Amino acid sequence: MSTVSFNAYTALNTTRPADTAKGVGKADADKNVVAEGVSDFRAALQQAETTTMQTAVSGADPHAMVAALANAELMLDAAVTIRDKVVEAYQELLRMPV
Repeated sequence: MSTVSFNAYTALNTTRPADTAKGVGKADADKNVVAEGVSDFRAALQQAETTTMQTAVSGADPHAMVAALANAELMLDAAVTIRDKVVEAYQELLRMPV
């Protein structure tokens, strides 16, 4: 069974050579990175859910379940941290005098 591996701390800083070779603008590249991050997050949660259900129903490997749940927890923590930083930045912008 394959596991979804995702490093939440370096994923948003990774440059993609295919995007820069095509001449994709910075805004488009940022959208792609965010979309890929959301896609990876969804995949990790689905993998954790599937592995948990397989373990509960058929007695599959409990170690794989724990690894998938730990990965999903890491992804959720990263998503919450990113959300908090975005909200904090938005609030800081609102506090700026015009």
